[in-house]
Amino acid sequence: MTSATPPATPAFAGPSDWPTLLAGPRPLIMGILNITPDSFADGGLYFDHQAALAQAKALAAAGADILDVGGESTRPFAEPVTLEEELRRVIPVIKAIRAEMSIPISIDTYKSQVARQALEAGANLINDISALRFDPQMAALAAERKTPVVLMHMQGTPRDMQVNPSYQDLMGEIKAFFRERLDFAVSQGIAADLLILDPGIGFGKTWQHNLEILNNLHIFLDLGCPLLIGTSRKAFIGHLLGGVAPEARDIGTLAALAAAVLKGARIVRVHNVAWASQFLTVWEAIRQSPSLPFPAHTITCNNS
Repeated sequence: MTSATPPATPAFAGPSDWPTLLAGPRPLIMGILNITPDSFADGGLYFDHQAALAQAKALAAAGADILDVGGESTRPFAEPVTLEEELRRVIPVIKAIRAEMSIPISIDTYKSQVARQALEAGANLINDISALRFDPQMAALAAERKTPVVLMHMQGTPRDMQVNPSYQDLMGEIKAFFRERLDFAVSQGIAADLLILDPGIGFGKTWQHNLEILNNLHIFLDLGCPLLIGTSRKAFIGHLLGGVAPEARDIGTLAALAAAVLKGARIVRVHNVAWASQFLTVWEAIRQSPSLPFPAHTITCNNS
């Protein structure tokens, strides 16, 4: 028997729904699972479906709250893949994860047909780098399935976003973009409390832009949505560290995460979940400890 309106995708396959998960004491860790041959940090490592499932289990065991599964690289200058190829990469892995684990799964795609089949396979969130702009059916799907959606800011497309990115007012332009996308999403029937904002570190930004965003992330808080930040192993960290390879950028990533959570990020998207989990455990313990007013000025110590 069929229904005119498909049932809403459960907020999550586990015991906690989305608002409950977000209300936890510390920011959530979104573990990255790239089923691609060409992602900048781990391309090819988990392209085999069995390797991807093993990595999903490892990320969950290390402390991931959400798994972000993607089948198309969105690194700078990346070429798009066909719908059929993206489905071939991600759907069997999502099914396999869901068969063995109840962890929330995010589908990292801007294609509504990939998102639909991923939700049917057991995914729970849509992580759309285009903020519902590239596929006119994506907003309707999210509204229909009552699915949380990540709206990310990007100047251009992955193929051209790093060709001289420029802004007159970086933070103001991103905030205006968020307001417009939030209005659009709500107008399409997506509940406001299911929307997440991602300023798109590295997506149409210079390394200086990325630092400015991290240092001013708090200006987006009054939009009323959880903030997701994805700094993990990105090129600006390599630049600041003298050109180290992506796999050597995890310590720099933790510094960027410190800035992000200090300024209000509620979800951090990372490759090294174990290190992020340790960082956030200690961070939260410090945050909950007693605090005295911070001195307005540094005073020279005088023991005489």
